[in-house]
This record gives sequence, structure tokens and C-alpha cells, in this order.
Amino acid sequence: MTPPASHSDPSGPDQLSAAFQALADPTRRAILERLADGPAPAGELGDGFDISGPAISRHLKVLEDAGMIRREKKAQQRICHLDPAALKRASDWVDRYRRFWDEKLDALEAFLKTSPSNGTSSRPGRTRPKTSKK
Repeated sequence: MTPPASHSDPSGPDQLSAAFQALADPTRRAILERLADGPAPAGELGDGFDISGPAISRHLKVLEDAGMIRREKKAQQRICHLDPAALKRASDWVDRYRRFWDEKLDALEAFLKTSPSNGTSSRPGRTRPKTSKK
């Protein structure tokens, strides 16, 4: 059995790469957490961060390019909204690998339970260390 293909969706890999690149930064993850509570003006999303407004704007651009947020212009403000579809795609990708490894580990566990065991190992380097008696 081979691991799930990472390129099964022709339009997926670039979107996945952008999503994981966006998620790699703690500031961007914190912005997503704030937006999970509801939409917020872009100007307020920088509150609490020790970085400049232009730096926050660059983070928002990365999130927007990854499809994780969308911005809506309302009068003088840009309201940011969380778009959970990109997070769902990333989560689905990770889940495929989680299921793959869960199956492999379950098969290994089943094999080990059915294998005869005499309490010692015949594999080099797997023997119990001898203890010295005093």
C-alpha cells in the first residue's frame, strides 16, 4: 500500500502549499484565531501585535492569497472575514495521512499481538542489558 497521493486534485497542490505557507507563521495563525470569533476591521487586527501596520497588511495579503480570508470594503474600512474552505482543504489533506498511518499502526499492533514471543529478541542490539550484581 502506498501513502495517499499528494497531487490527487490538479488544482489542489498550489492551494495546499499556499495554505500551509500561510499557516506556518504564528502571526497569521493568531489573525485566523481572531477571525474565528467573527469579522473584524483590518485596522483592528493589528492590535496586540508588536509589528507595524504594513507588516499586518502583508500578513493579511498572504492569508487572502491562500483563500483563508476575504476582505470586504465598507465605507472607509476593510472588513476581514474568515473563509474556512481553505482550512478544510488543509485539514482534509492531513486527515488522509492520519488515516493512512492509523491503518499501518493498527496492522503493526495486530501483527505484534499475534506473533509468538519468548520474551527475548533475536535482533542485534535489541537484547536486554545485563545488570551487575553486587
